[in-house]
Amino acid sequence: MHGNTLPTLRRHATLRRSLRLLADFRYEQADPDRFYGHLAADTVGVLSAVWADAGDTGSLAGTRILDVGGGPGYFARAFASAGVDNYVTCEPDAGEMSAAGIRVSASVRGSGMDLPFADAAFDLTYSSNVAEHVPDPWRMADEMLRVTRPGGLMVFSYTCWLGPFGGHETGLWQHYIGGEFAARRYERRHGHAPKNRWGESLFEVSCADGLRYAESVTGTDHPYPAEPVAAFPRYHPSWAWWMTEVPGLREAGVSNLVLVLRRR
Repeated sequence: MHGNTLPTLRRHATLRRSLRLLADFRYEQADPDRFYGHLAADTVGVLSAVWADAGDTGSLAGTRILDVGGGPGYFARAFASAGVDNYVTCEPDAGEMSAAGIRVSASVRGSGMDLPFADAAFDLTYSSNVAEHVPDPWRMADEMLRVTRPGGLMVFSYTCWLGPFGGHETGLWQHYIGGEFAARRYERRHGHAPKNRWGESLFEVSCADGLRYAESVTGTDHPYPAEPVAAFPRYHPSWAWWMTEVPGLREAGVSNLVLVLRRR
């Protein structure tokens, strides 16, 4: 399972794009409109390429899309700009849903671990940087597969704990000493607790965890069996995707893992 099956996405994943996204990370807290606006636009580009390579049609137009953990609406706005009008977001935090003042026409309050939707309701389900914020990410992944129709795609993207951004705003190295150390150091330095609190709203999820999950859903004993399509580092240029296949290195080098699964 690797990214070689996604030729359109490989053309999208350039070094220039990687450097542009890396430069935006400094603005996550200081200028969220800039950070999340650019990230949302890139996400639409990634999903459009994945759908063109592995979906039923070449375009996301008319596709029923579920965004699990869509937040305050940056992604909804990006999809609308791309001409996608059948987009639904599910977010558990009412405050987060309204934080940016963006009106989302189809926003449902609910938990990713118990999605309030019928089986096989969507053509494409995805989550962007959500799995590391829930205590049972693989239950959420199962729920996403449940609401994906047979033949549809589930795209599961999350930040790996041992990558440089695993600690989120608490630092690039502090979380290697420990999540609690990183959180307390942040609070001492800034006078308030971090938004992403280790053990409460930030959890340790490894690259290997995701790859094991992708293999575990292939059997007929899984309630929602799926075929692994690809696994690749979200922010890397395509020539660096090989890191996903190297144990040890992938934990520190991949940073954010994307799993693409096709529901059977």
